[in-house]
Amino acid sequence: MGTASTSPDTMEAARLPGLSITVEKNPPEARLLQLGVKSWPKWGCPPGRFPLKFDAALTCYLVKGRVRAAVKGSRECVEFGAGDLVVFPKGLSCTWDVVVGVDKHYNFDPS
Repeated sequence: MGTASTSPDTMEAARLPGLSITVEKNPPEARLLQLGVKSWPKWGCPPGRFPLKFDAALTCYLVKGRVRAAVKGSRECVEFGAGDLVVFPKGLSCTWDVVVGVDKHYNFDPS
């Protein structure tokens, strides 16, 4: 037996220290009202591939579209689309593969 001092779990944590995409599928209207989603700015894009780095945490609510996001330095690939509330933590880098053009409300949290 080897004397390795790290388990695969701690190696994963060291490589991706808590940076993962959170998807809340079809949150209730009350949750969207609580967050004030409809007052957030809107943004859209056509299908394509877009590398992104988040210098601030981003929460977005997709009105239209479908996206596959591949997290840089990981095998994590997250899919989300219309009706989903998605959170990207500060410091995360990923590539959006926009399958269906996106229309979303978004909010950056600079803290």
